[in-house]
Amino acid sequence: MTTRLLIVADTHVPTRARQLPEAVLEAADAADLVIHSGDWIVASTLDQLESHAEVLGVWGNNDPADLRARLPEVARRTIEGVRFAVVHETGQSKGREARMDAVFPDLDVLVFGHSHIPWDTTTPAGLRLLNPGSPTDRRRQPRRTYLTAIVDDGALRDITLVQL
Repeated sequence: MTTRLLIVADTHVPTRARQLPEAVLEAADAADLVIHSGDWIVASTLDQLESHAEVLGVWGNNDPADLRARLPEVARRTIEGVRFAVVHETGQSKGREARMDAVFPDLDVLVFGHSHIPWDTTTPAGLRLLNPGSPTDRRRQPRRTYLTAIVDDGALRDITLVQL
């Protein structure tokens, strides 16, 4: 079986954008699973994404108590044989690969957010680190972004950084 992923983070609705971009909602409709690595800001964004697809999400440092009550700090799930975890923060970029290898030795993929900077690397131990950036707040990036990917037959493939 194939699982189509939409990977987003740092949506910051309504503080950085009044609503989720239409392209994100269309991508959610095409996805089997939405992975969101925190900083939703309001629970209505979670509700909205859940109305489009199943959501695997965590709370971020800017999320209030109602979201923290609904979401874990770290979420884990095996998808088509690939072991995923989702967190909001991983700390500074320097040394990230080594730190995440130590913290998550039993994973294949770690999705994170916080920086609004897209990131796609593989650690020395083989852990894939993915940050989709932000679809609503580009900060120092040229564009707002999110990721799409496919998981099937024990592999993560077709990872695409979508620029808005």
